[in-house]
Amino acid sequence: MRRRFVIEAVMVATYGQLLVPSRPVDFVLPYSTIMELYDMKDGPEPVMDDPEDDKHVKSKIQELIAFFEDPFNRKKIERSLQMPWRESSPLLLSEMVQFTVVHAVDNAQYGEYFDPIETELLLTSMKLSVPLLSDQFEFQDKLLEAEVPVQVYDIEDYEFAVEQGITASDFESMRDL
Repeated sequence: MRRRFVIEAVMVATYGQLLVPSRPVDFVLPYSTIMELYDMKDGPEPVMDDPEDDKHVKSKIQELIAFFEDPFNRKKIERSLQMPWRESSPLLLSEMVQFTVVHAVDNAQYGEYFDPIETELLLTSMKLSVPLLSDQFEFQDKLLEAEVPVQVYDIEDYEFAVEQGITASDFESMRDL
């Protein structure tokens, strides 16, 4: 069974180990996080502190952009953008990794407490009953503080999440608590 995680597109480019999981994985990406890749690639702000790491990550961002711009993948993404909360057909990166793009729509429910990208991530997680994967401690703390009903894994716990993580049915029953 393929494990699903809601994640920002830039984290896939930043953390290469995400692309070599021990079990099949489906990364669910809100479309806005893909658009964010263009800003990061061309922006003056470094993505990483170390200049060599920054150069490497920006090249990986470019590779990811090229993947999403592939005509076959772009067509799948464009179909998902026709309706709010529509999921794209799977975009296959390898036998073990696929992406699903979601046309997430920000709403005011959490807008005052979280930025628009964070809001789309947590709403996608809630709507699809898929755990979040994040490297941002502040975001994780805010989720706990606001008592948002989502399962979140720290990026350092990725292998645990893939191997031992909860299933969709476990997640559904946790939401009822």
